[in-house]
Amino acid sequence: MSLFNGIRPFYPHDRTSFIFAITLLVVILVFLVFTLTLFIILPGIRGKGRVYSFCRIILSLFVGVIIVVVNFTGDWEVGFARVTTIYKAFSNETITAKVGLHIGLAGINVTLRGIPENQLNETIDYNENFLWRFTLNYDEQYNNGLNRGLPHPILYVAEKFQSKSPCLIHDQYRFSGHYATAMMWVAFCAWIVTNILFSMSTIVYGGYMALVTSAFMIFGVISFATVQNVSPCIIQFGPATLKTNFSGSFWLTLATALLCFILGVIVIVMDHCIPEKLRTFFMLNGEEDDDNEMNNGLINHTFTDEYGNALHLKNIKNGFENKDFVVYT
Repeated sequence: MSLFNGIRPFYPHDRTSFIFAITLLVVILVFLVFTLTLFIILPGIRGKGRVYSFCRIILSLFVGVIIVVVNFTGDWEVGFARVTTIYKAFSNETITAKVGLHIGLAGINVTLRGIPENQLNETIDYNENFLWRFTLNYDEQYNNGLNRGLPHPILYVAEKFQSKSPCLIHDQYRFSGHYATAMMWVAFCAWIVTNILFSMSTIVYGGYMALVTSAFMIFGVISFATVQNVSPCIIQFGPATLKTNFSGSFWLTLATALLCFILGVIVIVMDHCIPEKLRTFFMLNGEEDDDNEMNNGLINHTFTDEYGNALHLKNIKNGFENKDFVVYT
């Protein structure tokens, strides 16, 4: 079928059900493997060190997985609206549905779910991605959606984020997402350095790097928050308006940044006030423990005591034999 007078007709097509993001799944599986590996090693640690190691493992993996995962999530900004609107282009048939807009660092996700799902003799349950990564062209993806004949509500929302849209929000969201992603990856590198320093004798520098990690995460949050400086684009469906607000990934990133800041401050303060307890928590007083263990368990004190007593008696005996006696008459 060709275009009619430059108008794209609605093309029926086979829809596929929503599949969990492969990249996000791979990231979660990698961190699960690390977690299981460290938990297998954990029983080999004795005493209180096992509890300390458990706390450090949980904290380290939690912060690390949050920093990485939020780069691939689509809920930095979310909005929903219940609407009654036309379903297909150039058609008078209307549906009642819930339209959702999920904005992430890499693009947007638009959902359309019928209320009820079965309307007009078909199941209305759509989930479409439109990405603006460096290697992807958002406008081209939007045109592909037109060619595929996506429902009108999805195309209407996606059209607002086109580069040539009168809303002028495409560039702001795109560059904000790019800068936020860059800040998050730098924060992840800083967090790796933090964990390395925590395993060395200079623990306080690990605290400083935790503050650096927190700073870059906050920079990422601020980078994305700059989209609020743009005039809001009204997404109107009759009397209903689709509005978005900061959501899960945004607040989770901010909370994790504050957690890293608190961790860094605690480490720095403890290093100045009670360094012995800090070294105990990070299990860096191993040399003293090894010396105590050597003195208490590896040396046979019975043998050394008997050998010392025998040597002492021998020295006394030799002293009497060598002594010159003077006899007076």
